[in-house]
Amino acid sequence: MKNLLKELKKLKWQNFIMLLIAGCINAFGVTVFLAPVKLYDSGISGTSMLLSQITPERMTLSIFLLLLNIPLFLFGLKKQGVVFTIYSIFAVAVYSVGSWLITDVLPIDVSMVSPLAGEDLLLCALFGGLISGCGSGLTIRYGGAIDGVEVMAVIFAKKLNITVGTFVMIYNVVLYIVCGFVIQSWILPLYSIVTYMAAIKTVDFIVEGIDRSKEVMIITDKADEVNEALLKEFGCGTTKITATGGYSNADKTIIYFVVNRFQISKMRDIVHTIDPKAFVTISEVADMFKAND
Repeated sequence: MKNLLKELKKLKWQNFIMLLIAGCINAFGVTVFLAPVKLYDSGISGTSMLLSQITPERMTLSIFLLLLNIPLFLFGLKKQGVVFTIYSIFAVAVYSVGSWLITDVLPIDVSMVSPLAGEDLLLCALFGGLISGCGSGLTIRYGGAIDGVEVMAVIFAKKLNITVGTFVMIYNVVLYIVCGFVIQSWILPLYSIVTYMAAIKTVDFIVEGIDRSKEVMIITDKADEVNEALLKEFGCGTTKITATGGYSNADKTIIYFVVNRFQISKMRDIVHTIDPKAFVTISEVADMFKAND
């Protein structure tokens, strides 16, 4: 109980505001550009769009977003933590409610064609991907995820010996193949790949790398405290490197370790809470392997 309260104290109202914006952006991109012309988003969002088309009318996109995403986030609770799970469920809830408002409440006709791009599939695919990618990127940047497939990727990718990005890509390729067989046409699934690529590039721009891990180097005077906190929080190995300050000639310690994109914000908070003067650099890791692999 104490640990739960401690975790809940880490929640920030500023993050909820940004997640509210992110969920609304995602809802706008999907319902105004993609759903009207039957293009498909990626991940659980795309799966929800397909299911909403082949099930009775009462089973809407909004309902499937909640039914499919929330169990996945709860399944990943132990791995991702309470804060990440709460942020993610909140973002998905906003996305779901926003989709419902646009399709069923607001005076916007999205039943046949896109109100902004008409029947132009390329415009719908590009702008739908850019806008939904912006919403997804903001969600990741502020501590959560708006699609449960990324949680699955974080949990299972390592066990399958593939990267998070590869897991997500495989899921989406399978999804688009299934869509092609279900609707008996390959035009819309192929345009949906354009949507996926546009979304990936947008997320990549916002969070600096969708499927690459990050190497972190922390120069601090409180190496033992920082190292212990990182080990306790992430449960992954770190490396301490002895160094000497070039200007001060003082003894320093560099802590080196690798994180995924969901952990960057949490890592930054931990380090700066313990040592506000710590110097942190973050770089992309193109590949990781053991010497005997």
